[in-house]
Amino acid sequence: MEFSVKSGHPEKQRTACIVLGVFEPRRLSPVAENLDKITDGYFSNLIRRGDLEGKVDQMLLLHNIPNALCDRVLLVGCGRERDLTDAQYKKIIANSIKTLNDTGSMEAVSYLTELNVKGRDIQWKVRYATEAAMDSLYRFDQLKSKKDDTRRPLRKIVWSVPSRRDLPSGEVAVKEGLAIANGVSLAKNLGNLPGNICTPTYLANQALELANQYPKVTSQILEEADMEQLGMGSLLSVSKGSRQPAKLIIMNYAGADKETKPIVLVGKGLTFDAGGISLKPAKGMEEMKYDMCGGASVFGTMRALAEMELPLNVIGMVPSSENLPDGQANKPGDVVTSMSGQTIEVINTDAEGRLILCDALTYAERYEPDCVVDIATLTGACVIALGNHASGLFSNHNPLTHELLTAGRNSADRAWELPLWDEYQEQLNSDTADMANVGGREGGSITAACFLSRFTKKYHWAHLDIAGTAWRSGKGKGATGRPVPLLTQFLLHRANGGSK
Repeated sequence: MEFSVKSGHPEKQRTACIVLGVFEPRRLSPVAENLDKITDGYFSNLIRRGDLEGKVDQMLLLHNIPNALCDRVLLVGCGRERDLTDAQYKKIIANSIKTLNDTGSMEAVSYLTELNVKGRDIQWKVRYATEAAMDSLYRFDQLKSKKDDTRRPLRKIVWSVPSRRDLPSGEVAVKEGLAIANGVSLAKNLGNLPGNICTPTYLANQALELANQYPKVTSQILEEADMEQLGMGSLLSVSKGSRQPAKLIIMNYAGADKETKPIVLVGKGLTFDAGGISLKPAKGMEEMKYDMCGGASVFGTMRALAEMELPLNVIGMVPSSENLPDGQANKPGDVVTSMSGQTIEVINTDAEGRLILCDALTYAERYEPDCVVDIATLTGACVIALGNHASGLFSNHNPLTHELLTAGRNSADRAWELPLWDEYQEQLNSDTADMANVGGREGGSITAACFLSRFTKKYHWAHLDIAGTAWRSGKGKGATGRPVPLLTQFLLHRANGGSK
């Protein structure tokens, strides 16, 4: 798919299709009004007849437009203009792209980027339109023997910008949007792969492939023997029940000088989670292949970062394992010793994500990081608290919290801060070890974050619980690629001199 930007009047565009907006009730967008005058009221006459109300999800494809050089015009319902939010804009773009792709318009010029979205400039609109277009065309069909190929798919889209002086920022927006979309696609692909294909070894090989593809990325894989020497008893306790060896995957992006402290991203890479001895219910267990979506988001962010060649140093770490029941597996009541030396009583073997993350968070200390952000499908409690719309955010550093919340708003990949108060720490008390790995049902996502916080006292740290945002269930289920947009926006802000 090819994207570009252009400034020009719609009546002068020689293209297969021009895309214009119509607001509810039956009101043409400013660009559509201009073309309507040139076509002697062709569009307004159709709208007055009731052919299009302007509601979102309404489309009208027109041929043989008077006084226009294009083959067709696609009128797209945009809803009420005053209600044009980020989510509405994404839906409008996605609807138009799907229609173009299904109706044989192999190229198009879209003027939807000139719509007035609340608080958004042209650069944001072009970038987000590029991301939304790629998202709408994404299909995971690599494992199907028969693929549903589109006969004449959309191959080229030109986003319109109001004037020639907007072209440079529009071109930057396309580059950033494509990089983020490619990162999201990688995260989706990894998340959607079944556990018999996407194993810890498979993920490790993907890291090596990323290093082969991008000169500024180097990858290192720590094997179980390496982790044993480092004293990662917590991480290794999770993989004992699996025939797949655990891996600690480390991707190093060097975009700045060596003296610049790195940002470290740590993603939970549980390639399949059956719960271990604390076995999960059978219903819906196939979705536990998505338990590595935190790790997948680190892969996606590293790819986007490498494509944009940002002037940063970033470490991407993915502790990866399976969690299965076996005679060697963790048992409720077992005590394991983490790399930090702290001991953990395993009350529930299904609370394994924090067991692999805590050793990776301790390992991150050796990089003397500027900050560390971990990303994990950690708790069902976060889904209950926030649903599927926002990722839960916890942090020990207020400026970092603010940065991530702002990045979420700017990327339309939002997070919401939850408390990390000392009172919750008491729920992790253990009579046998330094701490328990669960703190009861009350405030489950908070006590999980409290557990991780005990391993992050030497640096600024934030935790994103993406259990509700990493994938969709039901019809059309699949990985979402979140929070790659949030993380990439956070890195873009840093690269552009944002506060630390």
